[in-house]
Amino acid sequence: MPIRQLSETMINQIAAGEVIERPASVVKELVENALDAGASRVEIVTSGGGLNLIRVTDDGSGIPERELALAIARHCTSKLTEDINDIRSLGFRGEALPSIGSVSRLSIRSRTAASDSAAEIGIEGGRVLPVRPAAANRGTTVEVRDLFFATPARLKFMKGERAESSATSDVVKRIAIAFPAVRFTLAGSDRSTLELPAADDSAEGSLRRVAQVMGADFPDNSIALDAMRDGVHLTGHVSIPSFTRANALQQYAYVNGRPVRDKLIAGAIRGAYADVLPRDRHAVTVLFLTLDPAIVDVNVHPAKADVRFRDPGLVRGLIVGAIRQALADAGVRAATTGAAGMMAAFRPGAASYGHGGPANGHRSYDAAYRASGPSDFDAARSPQRPLDMGFEGSGFEHRGLRENDQAAFDAGPLASADARAGQDEATETLLGAVLGAARAQVHENYIVAQTRDSLIIVDQHAAHERLVYEALKNALHSRPVPSQMLLLPEIIDLPEEDAERLALHSETLARFGLGIERFGPGAVAVRETPSMLGEANVQQLVRDLADEIADNDTVDTLKERLDKIAATMACHGSVRSGRLLKAEEMNALLRQMEATPGSGTCNHGRPTYIELKLADIERLFGRR
Repeated sequence: MPIRQLSETMINQIAAGEVIERPASVVKELVENALDAGASRVEIVTSGGGLNLIRVTDDGSGIPERELALAIARHCTSKLTEDINDIRSLGFRGEALPSIGSVSRLSIRSRTAASDSAAEIGIEGGRVLPVRPAAANRGTTVEVRDLFFATPARLKFMKGERAESSATSDVVKRIAIAFPAVRFTLAGSDRSTLELPAADDSAEGSLRRVAQVMGADFPDNSIALDAMRDGVHLTGHVSIPSFTRANALQQYAYVNGRPVRDKLIAGAIRGAYADVLPRDRHAVTVLFLTLDPAIVDVNVHPAKADVRFRDPGLVRGLIVGAIRQALADAGVRAATTGAAGMMAAFRPGAASYGHGGPANGHRSYDAAYRASGPSDFDAARSPQRPLDMGFEGSGFEHRGLRENDQAAFDAGPLASADARAGQDEATETLLGAVLGAARAQVHENYIVAQTRDSLIIVDQHAAHERLVYEALKNALHSRPVPSQMLLLPEIIDLPEEDAERLALHSETLARFGLGIERFGPGAVAVRETPSMLGEANVQQLVRDLADEIADNDTVDTLKERLDKIAATMACHGSVRSGRLLKAEEMNALLRQMEATPGSGTCNHGRPTYIELKLADIERLFGRR
């Protein structure tokens, strides 16, 4: 077949395969155009999951009538100068609108501030319609109907309406976090309305927008980041180790305001939380990287979701170091959601405690007990029948009380803990500590402590396991790791580039007890291995290290293996469940937890303690 020039429509349809994968991709491109135009309000309407209709309206600068035809032409843009390395806008390739128009029915209606009227242009399956006058306010409205009608094969790969609607919501939320001063509205017949009011560009405004998107619990369970290294500025918020999710969908990353899904950033987050989270749990993060556009390439893929850094090791090290430092500085903290879970566990059923008794709910305790108890429960015959809170006449009556119960009731309330005589000054000081003063040990495993406004329950084995592990890690990394000499060096054949990378990191590897040297152009000789590893598979270890250096320019694989051994040693060397502790030992454990970074979770990522505020306890007993 002879070589021939493809038609403009065919070129745009091929480009659409990369730029426009699904309705969410269309929304992303159109919203980014609106933000580049300086919009302060963006409204999105969808129907049929976005396949039937997508309408994006903004109050930005608008497009002059004479430029509408250029706006839908391939590789025409107002956002890019002659320097491809100086990209400061979200869009810049000039491919989105012609690509969308080649596979749908597209119309653009726009009006600038200097114009007395609006103008409109349309495209149907790549066929351009003439510009015509229209009525509109300042800004631009882009309407996309019958997406992929010109390429029916693509429709077979679309998911259901709900899945496509969910993907669109995720795109809007992801963009909205980076632009807190812009008001976003997402509505339509295929979804419930999502409205994100405008805040401001301050740190408080940004955190309010994050709370709007990620939930009100996140700010109370997060730590602020602010770090700088060699011209790369990192800000944002990360969750405390005890506040996690089952997947990584709530890990948001931005590079110069652009939402990205970058493998390097995701790997850095995993590395920072490596020994404080369970294997199947994920941290919640919002990270903003600001750096010179010349040292990051955003032109990797037409969708612009991938980036490449000139110095990936610098970026990864900054993220890992900043998160670990923030976690250490935050001290010991428990997730606020733990108290809610604990209160829910105390309740046998939502119906039984969801009322305030006949006085404010007009529902008897008999009905509540029948709702939460066995089907044959008879409150009248039960020896554990609670106090009936009903009123008769002008007097308050206690029904169902035995003689001794009545005598105890008449004797008056017990003396409060705060009024107990003989409480010494040392205990009073401990009540002001983060984890308070130890009061008791329950089931020889759980320490019950009291602060001035809360109740703390500590898992003694999990807590001591973390303390021992951190001590082992500090000892491990504060000096060179002991190594053992191999009787015969292990010769490992590798691609020449992998052998070169390992040789460049040989000094770092030696600090971890792994002695390697070049052995010809395509091999390395291993002469020493870390003593802690015992009889390790040296071949596999070295190959894994070579792969990681190729990906991230780090040798964390070896460090993680040593840390895993330290974690195992800590688990077996900690205070066991079932061991009785004296009050002094319990208080000493609490003080060590307060002084140890990451002590809110054990080595396996489980919480070491739960805090229940006094207000929660009072609510549990109906006092609030």
